[in-house]
Amino acid sequence: MNAENASAISINHLTKNYGANRGIEDVSLEVGRGEIFGFLGPNGAGKSTTIRCLLGLIRPTSGSASVLGCDIVRDHRQLMRKIGYMPSETQFYPAMKVAEVIRFAADVRGVDCREEAARLCELLKVDTRKRVEELSLGNRKKVGIVCAMQHKPELFILDEPTSGLDPLIQSEFFELVKEYNQQGATCFLSSHVLSEVKKYCGRAAIIRDGRLVACDTLENLAHTNVKMVRVAGVKELTLDGMSKVQSTPDGMEFVYSGDMNALLRALSAVDVRDVSIEEPSLEDVFMQYYD
Repeated sequence: MNAENASAISINHLTKNYGANRGIEDVSLEVGRGEIFGFLGPNGAGKSTTIRCLLGLIRPTSGSASVLGCDIVRDHRQLMRKIGYMPSETQFYPAMKVAEVIRFAADVRGVDCREEAARLCELLKVDTRKRVEELSLGNRKKVGIVCAMQHKPELFILDEPTSGLDPLIQSEFFELVKEYNQQGATCFLSSHVLSEVKKYCGRAAIIRDGRLVACDTLENLAHTNVKMVRVAGVKELTLDGMSKVQSTPDGMEFVYSGDMNALLRALSAVDVRDVSIEEPSLEDVFMQYYD
């Protein structure tokens, strides 16, 4: 099996320019078949632009990408039958009934999805009799889940899928993702919610200002020289490598990514009552990439 066939998504030096506005620049990554892969970054980092290029909704300025072994530009129509896409903001024709929207999404792909659609609607408590204009944001999102999943695609591309969903439906949603994944589907999960990525993804890429800054297993991404430092008896300390400095009732705490000897020298020069130096949380590690 060649590398392209082994990959659900293969992105090679993908760039999208919007004139004076930033898009993405020189993005390259591979997502293996059967992975639940996290795509992390703050709002405006380039996550949605990357996804829209993968879906053929916009054309890249340069570079290339293949999805499920198909070229994203040349084989666009063929790919749409194999992908379940859930955008960050779900929009449907307001006057259509939910049942009509779900059936329309299936008919576009030429697939009979009635059985799976009924199962999903029951699990997610989707009222198919209502019109779209009558739905709350969360209920529109649930309709989007059904439309993305009912045809049992080979690849899910999910762009901030849980925004607007209540916690119970979020949990049900990820149970469905795991179920389809166990049946062989790949999931590309774009998110800025670190807890989602920690819980469900084996690997993740981090994008910042349109550029990929890291791509690895979550274990390796979390293994870093960054430390969480808590100092009692000291309220002020200035040192290269300090970030997220906060006052505490008995001193201060901060994230430190500088030279450890420099930190120890600085602490020895002040009246320290107690100190702890620990591994940071995964959230703190990812914030280092964001900041």
